[in-house]
Parts: sequence; C-alpha cells; structure tokens
Amino acid sequence: MTSSQLLLEGVELMLFGMGFVFVFLLVLIASIRVMSYVIGHFAIAPAAQPAVAAPAPATEIDADTLAAIRGAIQQHRARRG
Repeated sequence: MTSSQLLLEGVELMLFGMGFVFVFLLVLIASIRVMSYVIGHFAIAPAAQPAVAAPAPATEIDADTLAAIRGAIQQHRARRG
C-alpha cells in the first residue's frame, strides 16, 4: 500500500468513527428525552412540603456577651496589625 492509500483509509476510518459517535449521541439524547417524558407523565405527584417556620425574632444580647464580642474583635484586629 502506498502512503496516499493509507492516508485515505485513515481518513475514512476517522469519518466512520466520528459518524458512529454522532449517531450514538443522537440516540442517547432521544432516549433521555423519551424517558423524561414518560417519567413526567406517569410520575406520582410529590407529597406536600411542610411550610418553613418563620425565624425567631432577634433577642437582646446581654452586656457581658456584648463586652466579650467587642474584646474578641479588638484582639483579632490587634493581631492582624
């Protein structure tokens, strides 16, 4: 075989492989869409979700806790420079 024949066979094999992958991906996409339709059509409706409770209102912070928070922030800023 000459090099041009080998090159043509390589190109032919490449096109066949790319075509096969393209067709496979089209079939895969079609099957996923069909499964999605079937599941959506025949699926049971989900149960009602419980309502989310409202967060508790903010409470006052006592003076000792506020002093500890301020001291921690001051120490952190002093270390960072």
